[in-house]
Amino acid sequence: MKNLNEIELLVDDILLTDWQKRKGQKVPETEDVRLGNDAVELEGTVLYADLADSTGLVEGYKDWLAAEIYKAYLVCACELIKNNGGVITAFDGDRVMAVFIGDYKNSSAAKCALQINYVVEKTINPKVKKRYENTSFHLQQSIGIDTSALFVARTGVRGANDLVWVGRSANYAAKLCGLREVGFSTFITAEVFQKLSEDLKYGGTPRQLMWTKFIWEEKGIAAYKSSWWWSPA
Repeated sequence: MKNLNEIELLVDDILLTDWQKRKGQKVPETEDVRLGNDAVELEGTVLYADLADSTGLVEGYKDWLAAEIYKAYLVCACELIKNNGGVITAFDGDRVMAVFIGDYKNSSAAKCALQINYVVEKTINPKVKKRYENTSFHLQQSIGIDTSALFVARTGVRGANDLVWVGRSANYAAKLCGLREVGFSTFITAEVFQKLSEDLKYGGTPRQLMWTKFIWEEKGIAAYKSSWWWSPA
């Protein structure tokens, strides 16, 4: 246990030590970043997938059912993230964070989001209803995506020495996945939309835009939302 003087020295060490920064060629893992003021810089697209109304799930249903829903959602989301080239970087209760890099990072992240929506609507919800015929529960979720420069540092606070992802995309994606609008599950910034491949912008027969433009009131900027899904291969 550290006393106040020791805690003050820790703060001084952080504030007075110069940063050692380098460009990242891959999504860093904990061991890639040294303790102290060491950081990796990279361009990344961040995806946050969040289970909606988890409080209602916990308060309104049996604990074991809530646990099954949590696990089913997160397991499916994680598998689809990996299938689309994303790297899982953090879990926060009932949501997961992932980072995509490379030339197609925005399209890969958007495709992943639409695939998660497909699995929720076409796999998880039907299976839950079949298994528990008397339940009224219907899983809803929301995914936020943004892209920007990222500054990745190591905290050294917990035993795992968690990485901290500093950058607009980490912040905006986390906030976007908190949006709730009936019929829509995927929310992306305009910058992500502009960098999508054509097949991630248009779908169906005849071809039509899969995204609806809206004003994100919290930030006062244009963003896009989608109700579409994409069947995993």
